[in-house]
Order: sequence, then structure tokens, then C-alpha cells
Amino acid sequence: MKNAVRFAAALALCLPAAAHAHDVWMVPSSTVLSATGSWITVDAAVGNDKFYFNHAPLRLDNLAIQAPGGQPAQAENLNRGKLRSTFDLQLAEAGTYRIAVVNDGVFARWKEDGKPKRYFGKPEGLANAVPAQAQDLEISQSMGRVETFATAGKPSVIKPAGKGLEMMPVTHPNDLYAGETATFQMLLDGQPAAGLQMTIVPGGSRYRDQIGEIEVQTGQDGKFAVKWPQPGLYWVEARAEDDQTSVPQASKRRLSYVATLEVLQP
Repeated sequence: MKNAVRFAAALALCLPAAAHAHDVWMVPSSTVLSATGSWITVDAAVGNDKFYFNHAPLRLDNLAIQAPGGQPAQAENLNRGKLRSTFDLQLAEAGTYRIAVVNDGVFARWKEDGKPKRYFGKPEGLANAVPAQAQDLEISQSMGRVETFATAGKPSVIKPAGKGLEMMPVTHPNDLYAGETATFQMLLDGQPAAGLQMTIVPGGSRYRDQIGEIEVQTGQDGKFAVKWPQPGLYWVEARAEDDQTSVPQASKRRLSYVATLEVLQP
């Protein structure tokens, strides 16, 4: 059962929307703090409803935190429970911290004696997982980023990773207010991602008759804009697929991006 939950959580992060029924996210206890040295706690989960812990924890094996100066920051007190993972982070220096779980693996499916088989993991594990007599073998590379942002004091510039699908701020992600319009730019391997479908969902859907999804598309410059209808947490998602794989055996690359943003009351 543990392996099944682990596989489901990893698969939810990287496969197209049609292939899964669960969402992933990270939620910080605070996104804006006035002074350095403060601590935040971050929850990370896979669930049926945004920001409710009702399915499985998000694995933190590939947790990557970037401090304002660009160097890595270390999380403390990492824990994986039944429904969520948690960790603490001290914002030791002024500026913006980029907090992400970044996965880059392969997904393979095939048949053995007519029975379906599958593998999700690191590329180097393919040789041992897939037998030579595998039938109808399909291999794809899966790259996913789940992230959020927290700022101590004055916001700082966020630098792109240049790999996979990611969101760069035009409007700073910790400077968002209800009733105002924010602009972001989506990048794919460091270049503007045009024509990308963005799904934005406000939190609290459990207490609404309608989900309240906002659908927008990126322009030729990869930018999109959204006017926040109300304060609260927002889940931002994008997905893409291409053939620009870095895994020789893979025929296609599936990419996903998820961000949690907090919109404040002006």
C-alpha cells in the first residue's frame, strides 16, 4: 500500500491532467514577513480539493529551496505523515525564498505476457525495471515543479532555473492584492512559453457551489495576466508536452507546473 501511495503522489505531479484525479500543492504558514530570522512551516500534499489534506503526502525527496542570494537554503524538521508532509524554514536573510519540489524522471508502460506493467522513477532504473521482452513499450520523460514563495522584508528578484516549465514574476508573487491585476511570464527551458493554458483556482472550493476557475492563455511572450477577484490562496497550474527529451529512450516529454500564491486584502 505504501508503494501505491508513493507512486500515486509522484504520478500526480508529472502526468497530464487526464491521467490523474488529484492535485498537488505546497502551502506556507506565511508568505510575507516583516523581519528576517522568522520561521515558516510549509505543508505539502496531494488531494482531491485544493489545500485540503484528504489523500496523501507530497514526497520531499527533491525539495529545492533557493534563498534570496541564489544559494540553496536548508529546510528543517522534515516529516511525512499520512496525509501531508511538513517542514520548517527560517528566512535568515532579507528577500524572497523560492520553495519548490522539482521532479525529473521517466514513466514507462509495457506488457509482459499480455499483462500491463509500469515504471516511474529515475532513468538509470529503466534497465532493471523493463525486461528485454517487453511488449508495446512506451517511455516518456516527466518533469514537474511544485512551488511557492515567501519574502522577509523587501521582495527580491527571482531568477529562472532555465529547465522545464516555470513561472517568472512581472508582478512579484508576494505583492498580490485583491482587485488588482498581476502579470507573470511562463518559461519553457528558459524561453517564453506561448499559447500555454493556465488554470487558476481560488482556495475554499469546499465551501462554494462553483469551483471558480479562471482560465487564461499565455501570449507570444509567454506572459499572462489575472485580476484577483478576492483575497486568499490561489492554485496556479500549467501543463505542456513536447519531444525535447534529455532521456535517449524517451519519445516525449511531459511537463507540469503548480504554484501556490497568496492574495492579500488591499
